[in-house]
Amino acid sequence: MVFDTKQTLIAALNVHDIATLLVQAGQQILLPLFYRQDFTQQQKTDCSIVTEADTRCQFVLQQQLQQYALTAWPDGTIGFLGEEMSEDEQYACLTCHETFWCLDPLDGTGNFAANTPLFTVSLALIHRGSPIMAWIHDPCRNETFMATAGGGFCINGCRWRSRRAVQKLTQATGFIDFKRLSASSITPWIQPMVYRSQRNLGSCALEWAWLAGGRGAFIVHGKQKLWDYAAGVLLCEEAGGSVSDFCGNHPFSTSRLHSSIAAAANQSLHQQMLLLVRN
Repeated sequence: MVFDTKQTLIAALNVHDIATLLVQAGQQILLPLFYRQDFTQQQKTDCSIVTEADTRCQFVLQQQLQQYALTAWPDGTIGFLGEEMSEDEQYACLTCHETFWCLDPLDGTGNFAANTPLFTVSLALIHRGSPIMAWIHDPCRNETFMATAGGGFCINGCRWRSRRAVQKLTQATGFIDFKRLSASSITPWIQPMVYRSQRNLGSCALEWAWLAGGRGAFIVHGKQKLWDYAAGVLLCEEAGGSVSDFCGNHPFSTSRLHSSIAAAANQSLHQQMLLLVRN
């Protein structure tokens, strides 16, 4: 069986079944460890941390997704790219597979380890260089944000309809990660009256989900990894938002493992943001 179009792939899958896998991982793996706070952890080479919750959640979901794939399209081929793989393995998946799962088993590990209830499980199905299905599950609030290409955006299975968003950046509250902006990139964002206010949740995926859900108006981030934005880009666009890197190119315009992010609830805000991040 050969899947020639994204519509064929989307039709072969049940978006709600896959959402259930993420919900179960959150309830059965992440939340018990989070509430007990008795997990092991270690520091990666980039100084971020990884816990047994990250590795256990990735292992379980990888097995479940592979089994699901065999059932949904037994003659198809699907790859797997997870945050807790080596960079060589990630590049191999990115370059060798036309279709693959992209998983962040625990986005917001620092929050998780600090007993801060702001973390998610994030999953996207990438086909021919673009996300065509996306899920972000927030275990602490029991919210699942999901979208399919051309099929709209849902929260907990209910279609979310865009409400009127602010059109001026000076009236907007958004998510900015100053730590990952260069000195030159930060300067425009610390001038008076550029925007109304900013937040940093410590979970890129949760910020994407909240942007899509109308709980923020924009995202500015100097460097997100593929698994940070893969699901969020589709959620944002299906909710009516606009996304690019700082140069105005779409994050999926080329195959890469990381990108700067300028995302907004609407095109007007996005264009105003690009004038700042390009300086």
